[in-house]
Amino acid sequence: MRDAYIYDAVRSPRGKGRANGSLHEVTPVKLSADMLNAVKNRNGLKGDEIEDVIWGNATQVKEQGGCLARTAVLASDLHERVPGLAINRFCASGMEAVNLAANQVKGGAGEAYIAGGVECMSRVPMGSDGAAVAADPSVAMNSYFVPQGISADIIATEFGFGRDDADAFAMESQARAAAAWKDGRFKNSIIEIKDQNGLPILATDEYMRPGTDMQALGALKPAFKDQGEVMPGFDAVALLKYPHLEQINHIHHAGNSSGIVDGAAAVLVGSKEFGEAHGLKPRARIKTTCKVGTDPTIMLTGPVPATEKILADSGMAIGDIDLFEVNEAFSSVVLRFMQAFDVDHDKLNVNGGAIAMGHPLGASGAIILGILLDEMERQDKEIGLATLCVASGMGAATILERV
Repeated sequence: MRDAYIYDAVRSPRGKGRANGSLHEVTPVKLSADMLNAVKNRNGLKGDEIEDVIWGNATQVKEQGGCLARTAVLASDLHERVPGLAINRFCASGMEAVNLAANQVKGGAGEAYIAGGVECMSRVPMGSDGAAVAADPSVAMNSYFVPQGISADIIATEFGFGRDDADAFAMESQARAAAAWKDGRFKNSIIEIKDQNGLPILATDEYMRPGTDMQALGALKPAFKDQGEVMPGFDAVALLKYPHLEQINHIHHAGNSSGIVDGAAAVLVGSKEFGEAHGLKPRARIKTTCKVGTDPTIMLTGPVPATEKILADSGMAIGDIDLFEVNEAFSSVVLRFMQAFDVDHDKLNVNGGAIAMGHPLGASGAIILGILLDEMERQDKEIGLATLCVASGMGAATILERV
């Protein structure tokens, strides 16, 4: 089996996922095409060398539906001979796209892929697809479905994280993101978004709230308390599944949960021969990939079993990993990861994460892979692991090895 390498990784800045957000005027197709064109142009490609575009997004309806991957190819400067595959593994869609591309290359099904994802949450709101996992009682009742915010609060309750723990983590995410932008750590990967006249729209992540402190976070009301407690509330459903918990401790709010944003990211994955043929130097080898299914009620613990599996599959131990990126869907998700593996926060999300910069669902997996790779290069580290929790109870992970 061949090796698969990352040759380039780009992303858009993340715009606030509201009608007054800077990227609200940009369609998912244009944002995706901008990423494809950036990869093509930065690497001197003609546009027909790509075997396929694998593109993830979580809410595949309306302008994000209809095989968005193929539509984006047609809207880009890639050749029409390049097809397109739209995939959905919820929050891990962007990572799964990259992992699929890598495994296609490893198996000999083509020399190069562009993989990544997009989510324009200001234009296609989360949940607007009416997914059966939440809307169909025959599924929701049997799986003890609760919304993700309730799941995050279950994790906090089950594993002993309090409101101050979650707020302190969120404050640190904001501080790290602000420092990373100030130091220019994202400059090599960010693609400024421009309008049809070439005028700049957005060049930096605009969701951030630098200077956030514990007092400001402490003033916010728990976002999921009413949803859980007002009868008939979801807490009652959760307690049927977890009767050992006397009650659910609601600690999450807008300040310690991931931000709703618009964004896209793309990764160029190829074989050694592809790089040699086009004069490109590989940045990292995609060493191992994995995906797992987990308890659908607590839902967001997937990074732990995914990491356990990927370490076992690669014959590695947690101490072999130099840097970690764990998607900050909610504070408790990352706190649980650090608790489970006794990971030092100095090695994890060193540039902040989705609490500070936002979580464009289908793009986030590709975004954190790019951030991880940039940071591995900046610190001259060899091995990095990226992982995400996933709706409905799943997890995904990728291990990168510097070349």
